[in-house]
Amino acid sequence: MPPVTPPPSSFPGLITDARIRAAYAECAGIYRIVPAGVAIPRGVEELQRLVAWATGTSTPLVPRGSGSGMPGGAVGRGIIVDLSQGFHWVVPDWPGRTVWVGASVTGAQIGDCARPHGLRLAPDPSSGAFATSGGMIATNAAGPRSVRCGSVRAWVEAVEIVGADGKARRVTRGGGSTARLALTPEQHRLVRARFPKTRKNSSGYALDRYAASGDELDILVGSEGTLAFVTAVQWRLEPIPPDVAGAALGFGSLEELAAAVPYLLALNPSAVELLDRTFLELVREDGLDLPAGIEGLLLVEFERDTAAAARGVVGDAARGLKTLTMHVETAVDRAGLEQLWSIRRLASPALARLPPTRRSLQVVEDGCVPIERLGGYIAGVRAAAVRHAVPVAVFGHAADGHVHVNALPDTTAPGWREALAALYADVTDLVLRLGGTPAGEHGVGRLRAGVLARFYGPDVMALFREVKRSYDPGCILNPGVIIPSAEWAPLADLKVGPDAAPIPGDIAARLRDVERTAAWAVPKVELARESPTPDP
Repeated sequence: MPPVTPPPSSFPGLITDARIRAAYAECAGIYRIVPAGVAIPRGVEELQRLVAWATGTSTPLVPRGSGSGMPGGAVGRGIIVDLSQGFHWVVPDWPGRTVWVGASVTGAQIGDCARPHGLRLAPDPSSGAFATSGGMIATNAAGPRSVRCGSVRAWVEAVEIVGADGKARRVTRGGGSTARLALTPEQHRLVRARFPKTRKNSSGYALDRYAASGDELDILVGSEGTLAFVTAVQWRLEPIPPDVAGAALGFGSLEELAAAVPYLLALNPSAVELLDRTFLELVREDGLDLPAGIEGLLLVEFERDTAAAARGVVGDAARGLKTLTMHVETAVDRAGLEQLWSIRRLASPALARLPPTRRSLQVVEDGCVPIERLGGYIAGVRAAAVRHAVPVAVFGHAADGHVHVNALPDTTAPGWREALAALYADVTDLVLRLGGTPAGEHGVGRLRAGVLARFYGPDVMALFREVKRSYDPGCILNPGVIIPSAEWAPLADLKVGPDAAPIPGDIAARLRDVERTAAWAVPKVELARESPTPDP
């Protein structure tokens, strides 16, 4: 995509200040792309005026929530449209177990409102402290409990959107299809044949779900801001289960770990999280009390109606896997489980301790494979990391066959960029070979857009392009996301290295602190404030 000429700063609500543009140049993930401008609309009408102007001038718009998305869907050379500030309202229907919220409202804020009423948003993404409702819709986000409750799509009752035509409308679950795409019987068969047979998938437009439901809502959820702006969401909530218990199970081989997952699934867990040996090595300075030789740890949660039932199923898990495990630790209440699972929170402090030359770069961070191929996938990722001398930390959602990977290269080492590119290529080949999907819950963004054709084939990609054209004929909404640009290059525009786009040093340092501490909820305009000059 050619450089975008900054629009006139006199346009209402548009910011072209160089420091503010720099503060929006990064999100979570690997990219730094300085936008042409920033808009922070404070309501639907202001957003509609912006979209109408952008459509008339063919100016690209990049929808953005907190900026915590990994694959680059929240950065771009057009106008960043920050929806994290101006759409913050909550209208509950607690008896009906639903709540309408503005797109700015985070998962944690929904939980805070619903908890006194005994309710919660079931998917509970780990990023809920800063992930906005609009952002969760954009990627079809999930979380540790996706093994039981699925991704957020299943919990969305309705959305309000502003389309590329500037019109605002509401799309409701069960309201039928007002989508501009009607699938023929042959296309139904094509979708069934080509879509991955994985438990989770956030790669491309969800034509498989749309084919099954006929609901336009299923096209919009997971569309990564390429079809419309989401301004409000109606969430369905669930009662908080009365009792919970769980266990940490350590395994001496990947084969034993992978064999344990189907047994645990049969016990109806609410979560089965994976901490691979590579992750445990990263956090070993934090005083872990684990036996030597553990190849991986599974953190298991069971939610039940009674304390006795919760304790009982933990006992079933421990006894049933006795011949496979080399370490077992159990918890029989919420406090104990929280303590047991605290190891998951050690990643951020460990990453913050990395020397300045080492960076966490999420180049292969969202692959999902059929459960029976989980062990092979982890082994393949490890082997590729060794082959290309790129240290990695592997963790994820074992019960879904879904693995996150943090690559940790030394960015001063000769050939580190080439090594990252080779890792990206090898792991993409691996996911494809194992019948997986390149994105289980984070979306494809800019990072993976160019590989979708390898997974879906040209005919499904043609359907994806038809969806995009029908909603956004001028291609102003997040161009280069899902549908790749002609010059797609996944490891261009990195936020590190000598080729990184220049931005003021103090802003770069603040963005690094945000990355280290996961402080994505901080308004980005604050990062652009001038540091006070010390007295002489």
